[in-house]
Amino acid sequence: MSTNSPFNQYFETQILTASPGKLLVMTYDAAIRFARTAQQKMLSGDLYEQSTNIGKVQNILLELMSSLNPTVDQQLTANLDALYTYMFDKLTQANIHDDAQAVDEVVNILTELRTTWAEAEQLAKTGSDTKAAA
Repeated sequence: MSTNSPFNQYFETQILTASPGKLLVMTYDAAIRFARTAQQKMLSGDLYEQSTNIGKVQNILLELMSSLNPTVDQQLTANLDALYTYMFDKLTQANIHDDAQAVDEVVNILTELRTTWAEAEQLAKTGSDTKAAA
């Protein structure tokens, strides 16, 4: 981060010290935030900001796709890849046709994924705390 504001320092520290699971949850949070902004801009007729924010969500989806590791769980990887591809394509169509409902569908899917990964992260965290206490 280029500026040394306390907020930027705090944010940078959060990212540098976060577990992989927490980073994934933060990534979903950003994608959801950008998708909601795109939807708002779509409804207000701001095509530039609509497209910019949809592009940000699509870039996040591409990063998520590229980080999948089929050697860990081939079926899970295939399912997530298909879901990310579906959302990417849905956002493309939403952007072309100004379809706020399609963006809403993507937000719902992202929110479900975020909730699932947040729960998994919490279980992993409490599981490691339990092991440390034993």
